[in-house]
Amino acid sequence: MGKKREVATVRLILEGGSATPGPPVGPALGQHGVNLMEFVKTFNALTASMRGQQVRVLVHIYEDRTFSVELKGPVTSFLLKQLAGIVKGSGTPNKEKVGKISRAQLVELARQRMKDLNCDSLEAAVRTLEGQCKSMGIAVVD
Repeated sequence: MGKKREVATVRLILEGGSATPGPPVGPALGQHGVNLMEFVKTFNALTASMRGQQVRVLVHIYEDRTFSVELKGPVTSFLLKQLAGIVKGSGTPNKEKVGKISRAQLVELARQRMKDLNCDSLEAAVRTLEGQCKSMGIAVVD
């Protein structure tokens, strides 16, 4: 038996352990003929320990309508909000700062996220995360 041919890859951001067959899962996967309940059961079992976190997931769909799930971990903005101890970013980030994180925390997060960020070096990853902090209204302190 040869390797199955992949017909689509769908990127989703879902809350860990609590996916449902409704939007955004239903419309995204239903058009490819994927069994939605099977996906929901698989995803919720894989992410049961990540309940409450926004998890990035790649769903590889094959020509026989089977699929494989590739978890990419929590969304960076979720991790930054968690580190800063805030619920949401600032509506006016250039005027109002809603939280702070230390440079050491930022470097550690950059180290963790390095494989997912489009950066060549740790310094570039740190600068990328600093930009995200700035746009969310989170101050980076030394």
